Amino acid sequence: MTVSSVSACVLRFPGLLTARDLEAARGPIRVELSESALARIGHCREFVDELLHSGRPIYGATTGYGALVGFSAGADMTRHSQGLVDFLSVGQGPPLAPELVRAMLLARVWSLAQGNSGVSPEVVTALIEVLTTGLAPVVPEYGSVGASGDLVPLAHAIGALMGRGEIIDGGIRLPAAQALSAVGLPPLTLAGRDGLALVNGTALTSAAAGFACARAARSVTAGLALTALLAEILGVETEFASEALVRAAGHQGAVDAARLLRTRLAGARPSGLRPLQEPYSLRCVPQLAGAVLTSVRHATAVVTADLNGVSDNPLFFPDTGEVVHGGNFFGQPVAFAADLLSSALTQLANLAERQLDLLMDPHRNTGLPPSLSAAPGREHGLTGVQIAATATVVAMRRAAVPAAMQSLPTNQNNQDIVPFGTQAALTAYEQAGRLRWVHGSLALALRQARYLGGRAPRSEAGAALSEELCAAIAPVDPDRPLDVDIRRAADLLDDLFACCPEPAEE
Repeated sequence: MTVSSVSACVLRFPGLLTARDLEAARGPIRVELSESALARIGHCREFVDELLHSGRPIYGATTGYGALVGFSAGADMTRHSQGLVDFLSVGQGPPLAPELVRAMLLARVWSLAQGNSGVSPEVVTALIEVLTTGLAPVVPEYGSVGASGDLVPLAHAIGALMGRGEIIDGGIRLPAAQALSAVGLPPLTLAGRDGLALVNGTALTSAAAGFACARAARSVTAGLALTALLAEILGVETEFASEALVRAAGHQGAVDAARLLRTRLAGARPSGLRPLQEPYSLRCVPQLAGAVLTSVRHATAVVTADLNGVSDNPLFFPDTGEVVHGGNFFGQPVAFAADLLSSALTQLANLAERQLDLLMDPHRNTGLPPSLSAAPGREHGLTGVQIAATATVVAMRRAAVPAAMQSLPTNQNNQDIVPFGTQAALTAYEQAGRLRWVHGSLALALRQARYLGGRAPRSEAGAALSEELCAAIAPVDPDRPLDVDIRRAADLLDDLFACCPEPAEE
C-alpha cells in the first residue's frame, strides 16, 4: 500500500478538532492544512532560527532539558533534538491501543499547526503522511506524569517514526523501519527544536479523554434506550419521565434525559400490574442519567478546548517578537474532567447492573423466570452474565479513584507538582470500554426476556430496538457460552446510536 492510494476521511485545519474526529483516526485520515497555516508554521520556525542565531537563551534549544536547564546544550542541535527522544524512550507496560496512538498523533498535529511551537513544516507534514496510512507506533502505557506533556509516550511514537522500535500495521507488529518502508515513508529526521515540540504536549491525555467522551455520549443514549425497553417489557408506568416532574428539579441534563425517555416510550402501554413506585433503578433514571449527561458535556467541552489549544513550552509569537516560557503542557484541566467522567460512567454501570438484577429476580420482574432461564434448574440462563457484570462494575468502582491529585514530585523537583492527567484519561477510556460490556449484558437480558414472554414493546422505538436485538442474538435455550454475545450486543448498541451520540439540549 502506498500513501497516495488511500481514500480517507478528510479533516481540515484550521477547524475544530472533536472527539468524534479522534475516532475517525482509527483508520487512514487525510489532514489538510491551509496555505496560511503552513505559512504560519514556517514563519514561526524562521523566527526561532533567528533567535538562536542571536544568542538568546531558549529552553530546550540552547539549554538542557528539565532539571538540567542550567546547563548549556551541545552545539549539534540535531543530536540534541534526537537525543531527547532517546532518553525519554523508557516506557513500560502493555502497548496502548493503536487507535489511541493514532489519535495522539492527530492531537499533536493540531497543536503544532497553530504555529506557536517553532517546529519545521516538514515534520508536521510527515506526521500527516503517517496518519494517511493505517500505521500505529507501538507505545507502552506507562511513563507520563501528565506534566511537561506526555513526554515518554510521545517519545516512543516519534522514535518509531524515526525508524526505531516497532509499528503496528493491520494488527501485525513490525520493525519500525520495515513498516515505514512498506508504505513508502522515509524515517523522520529531527533538527532544531523539533524533538521538544513533538513530545512536549498533552496529546495522549487529550486523545484518551476524547475517546472516552465520545464513547460516554453514546453510552448515555444507549443506557436510556435500554431503560425504556426495560420499562416496556416489565409494563412499568411512565410518569417517572414526566416533563413537569423533572423540570421542577431544575437540572437541564435531567430534562434532556427525560425527554429522550418520553420519545422512546411514545405509544407504550403500562400493564397496571406494577407497584405504585418503582425501585430507584427505574424511577430515578432521569436524575441519574441526566447528571451523567451533564458531566459528559462538561468533560467534552474541556477536552475539546485542550485539543484545539497549544500544548507546549516555550511558545513563540513571531508577530510580537515574544518567547514565553510557562506551563501550557500541564494537563490539569483534562485530568479533572477525566476523573469526573470515570465517576459518572461507573454510576451508569451501577444503574445497568441493578436493572439487570431486576430482570433476573422473579419477585420483581413481572412473572419472568428466575435468572431468565428457559428451564430453571436444568438450565441457568443468564446467571453467569450477571456475575460477570457485577465483577465488571466492581472493577470500575476500584478504577474510579481520582488520579488528578495524586501528585508525586519528580525530575529533581523541577516537576514538583504534577496532575497525572494521562493516567486519569487512560482510566476514563478503559471505563468507557467496561461500561459497554455491562450495557451489552443488559441488552442480552432484555433480548432473553422477550423470548421468555416479556411484554412486547408497543412504542416504535422499543419495537425497533427489540427487533434488532432479536435479529443479532439467538435466545439462550439451551445454555451456551455468552461471552461473544455480550460483545456482539455492545457492538450493536454502538452501531445503533453512533449517529445520535447524546440527547440534545433544548
